[in-house]
Amino acid sequence: MLGPLLLVAAAGISSFAAAPAPAGKPKPPVTPVTPLGRIVPAPLAAEPGGAGYEITARTRIRVSRPEERRVGEYLAQVLRPSTGYKLPVVTGEGGDGIRLRLSAEPANKVLGNEGYRIISTHGSLTVTSWSDAGLFHGVQTVRQQLPAAVEKKTKQRGPWRIAGGTIRDMPRYTYRSTMLDVSRHFFTVEQVKRYIDQAALYKMNKLHLHLSDDQGWRIAIDSWPRLATYGGSTQVGGGKGGYYTKAQYKEIVAYAASRHLEVVPEIDMPGHTNAALASYAELNCDGVAPPLYTGTAVGFSSLCVKKDVTYDFVDDVIRELAAMTPGKYLHIGGDEAHSTSHEDFVAFMDKVQPVVAKYGKTVMGWHQLTGAKPAEGAVAQYWGYDRTGAAEREQVVSAAKNGTKLVLSPADRSYLDMKYTKDTPLGLSWAGLVEVQRSYDWDPATYLKGAPADAVMGVEAPLWTETLSTSAHLDYMAFPRLPGIAELGWSPAAAHDWERYKGRLAAQAPRWDALGIGYYKSPQVPWPAG
Repeated sequence: MLGPLLLVAAAGISSFAAAPAPAGKPKPPVTPVTPLGRIVPAPLAAEPGGAGYEITARTRIRVSRPEERRVGEYLAQVLRPSTGYKLPVVTGEGGDGIRLRLSAEPANKVLGNEGYRIISTHGSLTVTSWSDAGLFHGVQTVRQQLPAAVEKKTKQRGPWRIAGGTIRDMPRYTYRSTMLDVSRHFFTVEQVKRYIDQAALYKMNKLHLHLSDDQGWRIAIDSWPRLATYGGSTQVGGGKGGYYTKAQYKEIVAYAASRHLEVVPEIDMPGHTNAALASYAELNCDGVAPPLYTGTAVGFSSLCVKKDVTYDFVDDVIRELAAMTPGKYLHIGGDEAHSTSHEDFVAFMDKVQPVVAKYGKTVMGWHQLTGAKPAEGAVAQYWGYDRTGAAEREQVVSAAKNGTKLVLSPADRSYLDMKYTKDTPLGLSWAGLVEVQRSYDWDPATYLKGAPADAVMGVEAPLWTETLSTSAHLDYMAFPRLPGIAELGWSPAAAHDWERYKGRLAAQAPRWDALGIGYYKSPQVPWPAG
């Protein structure tokens, strides 16, 4: 039954048409209306029909529950500056305006916890879902159905029309993430919030924060204060670095939650630990603290696996971090531990994984975790690429067959810090050059040959920052690739088609302009003129 609707959504057909002008009078200019369902990520189904809804000075946002009100206030904050309308958020039933409705009716339940429906008619625009997360995702779709100027912070000229019809939508995967590396270069709370807003527009629901590495430790830990004050005092290239106080970290977590993203914090270990080793000499096997590090080489550092103090340290860090993190997952890294013997790596993971469970969290680790014995329920994040050896891939596949869940972030597809071309001024190229089509054109269900499709929880788009130090840098490398990874995580497999996608992607450009996002204008994408 969904087949015809998917075709309609992919084609982006709209039934909106301007009424004919009276005879003898000049025709008024026609304001184009975004075809229903012409959004990123592509929705499950879009069925055009009718004249559609127009937001006017008389529009009210109608809610009846606190959860609906929170989403309504968010929507009003987006729309008020550009429209100039008051858009009051009012409690009570009504047949007009923008109506946000939580409902456990079967039509919503079948779309799951994050699904939603939108019904656009001449008299009202209704967004309904089983959950407030679904309502929020529906609001992101509403934003994209409006003219791009709606994103501006000053009053713009309307009209503000949404094509008529019905959208039904739900995610393909429950885990849709982007990672921000704040260790190589430090980013402020406001910069992280900005990135959260960008991810939320494309229905991402996880923010993986890479909080520690050789170059910097970015989170205050009361029981080991020098981790932040000393280990966080620098960054790649020797800048001043920085760290988040516990209050600032909680602010990031709360802001992400308000956009329905769950923060997944990462403390990378036993390698990638020079900032910690420099902060506390006792964490080193020889008892001598190395100097702080500001380069970009990897694989040279390791916690001392045989020392008891190492596990006191790990317990304290995980305990304090878990207490600040309401989400389910805690990431313990595990990649590129080249200075740790295989025997020591296995011993370390055997001791550390139970600590994560002790404090109520589920273990996540880079896919090298599968070289040890992943704990029951653990999640391995695969970051391999075309040149990854068959033995390493098979190790991950074997773990997946034995119950380990996977999040896929192949470096030569979804790493947002890889150069687009050899001439890209930012980024790295160790995994290859990753143009926009290559980043989009893969299927998570079949990417890791031999892994059960149901082992794949979802996808992630990591943004490493060895060469990135400003929000403008993040914008340029994330856009236009981030929306493509988001679509792989959200949209049905049937909607996956580069030729259709690149047109929808191109239509995002005016929105990015309005939001102040400076993006890479890939020659593979038919960007709008001007």
